[in-house]
Amino acid sequence: MLQFAHYWLAMEIKQLEVFLAVMSAGSITAAARLLDRSQSQVTRLVQELEASVGFPLFERNGPRITPTSKAIAFHADAERFLTGIGQLQERAKTIASAELGPIEIAAIPAFASGLLPLALAEMPESLLPRNIHLRSISAEAAVQSVLARTADLCVASLPVEHPGLEIHGLFQSPCVAAVAVDDPLAAKPTISMDDFADRCLITMANPFRLRRRVNQALEVAGVRPSRIVDTNAALNALQLAATGFGIAIVEPATAYGVELKNVEIRPLDMNVPFLWGIFSAASRPLPDGVLELIQLIIRISAARMPGFIAHDPGHIERVADATFGAGQQAQEH
Repeated sequence: MLQFAHYWLAMEIKQLEVFLAVMSAGSITAAARLLDRSQSQVTRLVQELEASVGFPLFERNGPRITPTSKAIAFHADAERFLTGIGQLQERAKTIASAELGPIEIAAIPAFASGLLPLALAEMPESLLPRNIHLRSISAEAAVQSVLARTADLCVASLPVEHPGLEIHGLFQSPCVAAVAVDDPLAAKPTISMDDFADRCLITMANPFRLRRRVNQALEVAGVRPSRIVDTNAALNALQLAATGFGIAIVEPATAYGVELKNVEIRPLDMNVPFLWGIFSAASRPLPDGVLELIQLIIRISAARMPGFIAHDPGHIERVADATFGAGQQAQEH
């Protein structure tokens, strides 16, 4: 029975691997080359997976295929499952060899591209495993990765609420403006909200996180930009600002963690708070390397982000409701 179960699981994994390859490559032919399999093998495994899940994954039109809406919905779960299998295999090898286990990090782009690489670079060699996985994903997906135990820790913007999380720190720092070096506003020590009137504003897209506070600040200031460009990553906003296309309002992790040419970072005259935290799964012991990394993230963030505030982790609801105002109104804990 165990041998049959093992064989069945191996077949299911092969089917998922082929499905992900077809989704990534865009065709049966390209997926076959990617996997070093024949086209007939790839086709057969896709058909077996379709029979197993009970719905079509691709629409066929001669040699061309198009993912169905159900395939697109299924893709993320399949990818997460295979990632978990790969991580399990890695952990088994490290246990057998007595090596340090891999560190799995899920982080919003603000930290994955900025401060986390700086923290990893300062890790003691004795605590660095052979394998480190750093995924740049949304806050919602980062939290789910921790809860699913496919990430040791996550760095995510607030709001974050779930009873299955352990909070390693809640933090706040004001958002900043980014302008091209040759923009007249670059000569100002502080960018006023009034400066966005009749200018193009570049900022974040998610209406439930930073974008909500930016909108509130504009409303309080009575300012209406001529155009608004939104994006899912602050790095994109900074690069757009560097071209002179507009003025960006971004969180400080990217602004002070990534060095870009042709852009100047300036404080705003209104405090638009960026709220974030570090989380792991509750009741899950973390290895020394992960604990050290958490402390490095906090230390580097405090050193790089002006107006950095550490909040009491027990007050997550109050912190998540923090609003904007003139200057720094929150108190450090």
